[in-house]
Amino acid sequence: MYQAIPYSAGRPWPRPAPAMGVEAAAAVAEEERLLAAAQQQQPSAGAEAAARGEEVRRAVAECPVLVVGKRGCCLSHVVKRLLQGLGVNPAVHEVADGAEAKLIAGVVDGGGDVALPAVFVGGRLLGGLDRLMAVHISGDLVPILKDAGALWL
Repeated sequence: MYQAIPYSAGRPWPRPAPAMGVEAAAAVAEEERLLAAAQQQQPSAGAEAAARGEEVRRAVAECPVLVVGKRGCCLSHVVKRLLQGLGVNPAVHEVADGAEAKLIAGVVDGGGDVALPAVFVGGRLLGGLDRLMAVHISGDLVPILKDAGALWL
């Protein structure tokens, strides 16, 4: 039976436990120390996060419809397909992990937590998949999309 290996783009692949002597173990420890030192020399995570947050703010302001979701999330795919079925071509911004998803909270007026996928229409947060479906079923989604300039008909 196969076992799934969790993957995160933010951290390196786990290494198998070394079955080696003392000298080889010391070499591996030195390599890991050098890797940690190299990571500390990279630009700070705060500056990088601020740049990503600014990128999301700009996308929300420029795009009539923006879908923000986790990379590879099936719910994001459902949101995108629903909007495409209505004739809207949404911009999609994929985030890698939960820490990056907190950047989206800075875009929202209240600054609260945002469930992913988040759908922004006309520069304002419409909500997640459940809110999008509720608005669609009630018949209010098409007028909202027309007011935002995402639909022409």
